Formats: sequence, structure tokens, C-alpha cells
Amino acid sequence: MVVHENAQTALLITRSDQLEELIQQLLQEPLIAIDTESNSLFAYQERVCLIQFSTVHLDALVDPLALDDLSPLGIIFHHPEIEKVFHAAEYDLFCLHRDFHFQFDHLFDTMIAARILGYRQIGLGALLKAEFGIQLDKRYQRANWGKRPISPEMLTYAQADTHYLLPLREKLLNELQARNLMALAMEDFARLCRVNGYGGNSNGKLDEPWRINGAQDLSPEKAAVLQELATFRDRMAHKLDRPLFKVLSDQTLLTLAQYSPSTIEELERIPGISRHQIERYGHGIIQAIQRGLRNPPIYPPHHIRPSEEYLDRLERLRNWRKSTAIHMGVPSDVVLPRDVMLRLAQTPPHNHADLNLLLADVPWRLEHFGSQLLTLFQ
Repeated sequence: MVVHENAQTALLITRSDQLEELIQQLLQEPLIAIDTESNSLFAYQERVCLIQFSTVHLDALVDPLALDDLSPLGIIFHHPEIEKVFHAAEYDLFCLHRDFHFQFDHLFDTMIAARILGYRQIGLGALLKAEFGIQLDKRYQRANWGKRPISPEMLTYAQADTHYLLPLREKLLNELQARNLMALAMEDFARLCRVNGYGGNSNGKLDEPWRINGAQDLSPEKAAVLQELATFRDRMAHKLDRPLFKVLSDQTLLTLAQYSPSTIEELERIPGISRHQIERYGHGIIQAIQRGLRNPPIYPPHHIRPSEEYLDRLERLRNWRKSTAIHMGVPSDVVLPRDVMLRLAQTPPHNHADLNLLLADVPWRLEHFGSQLLTLFQ
């Protein structure tokens, strides 16, 4: 049990019977605030390590590492009549789907609501301080949530992230309704649910080197070295259960590929690599470099340049989106999400029937901007 100042006692759920009792309570609630904590800074493959729930009656912290089966929670996340309130939901939803295959329906995202309303500061801490004078303690934001037992201070921190979401949701909801923007917000909340069915990469790791900033500036021979170094790093990170960057940073990999030291003595002269890293990984690094130098050169993927017509349409859309956003006092992607903008640039509508199909998933934008968008393609 943990007590938060000015909040009710939070339940720490570590047993299946407690989880079942919590679910029965949540099924009676029309509104539930939810957040998650993961261990991305401390593990090779991050996982959800805590799920927080708040209603007007309770705060509860579910410990996934103590429970064998979280699937019963699926009924809550997918329930069409229970509104789930998140702040910056996208990553939480991705992680919950990745780890537990949950699907989602009926969401409210307080960060999205704040962006639609034109708030400058949209972080949860900034919103709570501005709206309610509440100062959140963020010292545990980067803590190791996979470590057990979780300290009382960390549990209190986790509880606070959902405890105040429901009053924040009520205030933002009232503002959205007063400004006739609720339909736009509902449109974007519905788009959030598209995480449903997304499989993603099996472990989120990429052995190929091209995602590393600067890799495309390497010669094809040195790119082959970088690929072997990336593979070595991935193998070590998996063995040690650490994030990639805690083994060797991207910049260090790039520097190693550029210089390609052949001995430990040469490795010691490479900038950016520590004595500890040399002691722990030095021989493996040298072997990876030698393999890379023996491998065939590799070349960056060839991307076909878009047509001039496509680039012209995209530029017109960007300019229109930017000017409209300035007029509305919101970020550009509130006016037109990036994926929708690219869709229109790729397949320009010739008439209202085309536009209706292209914007079927964003009916508010279709109603308010359809004619303007169609004019852009005349």
C-alpha cells in the first residue's frame, strides 16, 4: 500500500485474485485514467513494468512482473462504454499491445486535447501546475521500473501520474465543447486505437547500420564494418540484458568503423570509447572489425526519388497546413496529420467523391477543410 499526499490510498496489485477484484471494480466505472511505466533504459527488450489505474474512487498499481496473466484486463481496454484517459497515449498503447496484445476502444488523450486547444505547454507536469497548481515530482521518470521491490517513493510517483488525469480531462473536455472542437478531438482519439493489430518488429532491434546517423557517409567497405559492429553490439546487449546504447553508442560505432583499429593499442586511441568498454568488449570489437573488412562492401538502400508532381503537391499541402495552423493557433499536424497529408500528395483527389474516400477516417477535417484541399489540386 502507498499513500499519496491529498490522494486516496493506492492498491498494489500483485496477485490474480486482487486483479480480478480490481477488474470488477473498474467495470463499474465510466472513466478510468491509465498510465504505464517501462524499463527501456535498463533492458535489452523493454517491457511494461507497472500499469496505473485511477478512478474517482481508487488508485491502483498493477505489477505485471508479479502476475502470470494480465489478459483479463483486456475487457477494460477494449470496452466501448468505458472511457480510458491517458496523457500522451501512443507509446503506452504500443507497449501494452506489444507485451499483452491488448486492443483499445474509447480513449481520451489529455495531451492531444491540449494540442488541439492550442496550449503551449502540453507536458502533464506543466498542465497540472498551470491548471491546478499541482507540482509533480518527476525524479523517478527515468528510474528502473523493472527492479523489485519498487520503493514506496516510486509507487507514490506512479500513482500521481494517473490520480489527477480525470479532473484534467474534465477541464479540457469542457474547453473542447465550448470551442466546438470535441468532434476533432474524438477523431484523433479514434485514430489512436489503430495500434490494434500492429505487430511491429519482433524485438525492436535493427542489425543493419543505415539507421545510424552518418552511416551513409561511410565508404561501402567501412559500412560493412559498421554492420558487423552493430551485430556485435546487439549480441552483447542481448546477453547482458542492456539497451544498445549502454553497450556502445551509435557515435562510438561510427567512429570505430571509420578508424577500424586492428589492435587493442589502436583501439585505446579511438575517441569516445572508455577504458571499461575496452576491457569488456575490446577483443570482440577487434574481431567484428576484422570480419567487416573481409565482408563484401555494402551500399545504402536505393530510394526512388518522388516525382516532381508529387513534391509539388506536398509543398502546396505543407504551405496550406502551416498557414491554417497559424490561423488556428495550433501545431500543423492538428490541422492535417502527416500520414493524411502524404496520402493526399500521393493520390490527389480530382473531385469530392475522391476526397471523401481519402479522408474517410478524418471526417472533421473533411467537413472543415475539404473544399480548401480540393482547390489545392485544381
